[in-house]
Amino acid sequence: MANPPPVSAHEMRKAAGNATAALRVLANPDRLLLLCHLAHGEQCVSDLEAALDIRQPTLSQQLGVLRRKGLVATSKKGKYVYYSVADAASLELIRTLYQLYCSVPAKKKRR
Repeated sequence: MANPPPVSAHEMRKAAGNATAALRVLANPDRLLLLCHLAHGEQCVSDLEAALDIRQPTLSQQLGVLRRKGLVATSKKGKYVYYSVADAASLELIRTLYQLYCSVPAKKKRR
């Protein structure tokens, strides 16, 4: 497989800015927890509140930040608003963080 063409310094700087912005949003524990939970599928606010033990005012505030930053999408079904991770890059980042920090390590084999 051939190596991809080199990325220009300008393109790399722009990408670094985008990555830094995403990481700033993820630096809040409640927002990271929300995104990790949403990586498993869309959820409504009441389900998120029950599952994550985040009080409704904080939950709404953090979901608002995630929505404004483009990390979550919303859809309305009846009287409920459902949230989901907005794009593939964000989802991949969350899944990687989940795998690195939240997965239960496999038991070591006995000799």
